[in-house]
Amino acid sequence: MTGPRGRPRWRDDEGSILPLLLGYALLVVAVLFVCACATDLYIAQKRLDALADAAALAGADGFVLVADGDGARAALTEAGVRAQATALLEALPGDALLVEATTADGVTARVTVGGEWHPPLVSMFVPDGVPLRATATSRTALR
Repeated sequence: MTGPRGRPRWRDDEGSILPLLLGYALLVVAVLFVCACATDLYIAQKRLDALADAAALAGADGFVLVADGDGARAALTEAGVRAQATALLEALPGDALLVEATTADGVTARVTVGGEWHPPLVSMFVPDGVPLRATATSRTALR
């Protein structure tokens, strides 16, 4: 059987590649969206890490001076660390919460902040409301 212009016509060569192209286009869009959400999640975690670092640094300033036999030294208190970290978090924009602010040895401030990440666009491929936490430590400079 020949078609127009004398070329052979094959019956199994009929159809359209449009459904295949649409399927691949949807797959590409889904992969791009998931990659964009993963990048946004990574950036949100890095911002929370930086905020935890700043809060720990501020918490290391929550010391009291203690007079010893030879002179004075700085000693961190849990109340001082918490007060300084809370003041910093309240001064900065965002919805990060202070989870924990402690000092184990009176020299090192350990601060944990938490937040929640929401994807830029709602999708069935990416969960909504991923909890994030970041912990940082800082030592007081005065000993």
